[in-house]
Amino acid sequence: MTTSATLKFTHLSPQKMRLIADQIRGMSADRAVTLLSFSNKKGAKIVKKVLESAIANAENNDGADIDELKITSVEVNQGPTMKRLRPRARGRADRIIKRTSHLIVKVSENGEQ
Repeated sequence: MTTSATLKFTHLSPQKMRLIADQIRGMSADRAVTLLSFSNKKGAKIVKKVLESAIANAENNDGADIDELKITSVEVNQGPTMKRLRPRARGRADRIIKRTSHLIVKVSENGEQ
């Protein structure tokens, strides 16, 4: 049984979030939580929280064994971008693009896809 957890509209660019997602894709769930807890990137804390939510969903909703869980997929998609202006010299302005991302983590027991 595949179980998922989703986080939307995170204030972190998808490019930075994908760096973390690529590290844990295909790992066992408990090893990924350990790896993420030692990372000092902002995205690692976010991905760890969503992964722990997916593990809790699998345990409570599907009755899965925590030790047998494996990460089957980690999707990072681009959310809406907020456009802001930064005032510059001589009455000009530069555009600031604040990117957001959506994160989907799916876990399943070892034998299943």
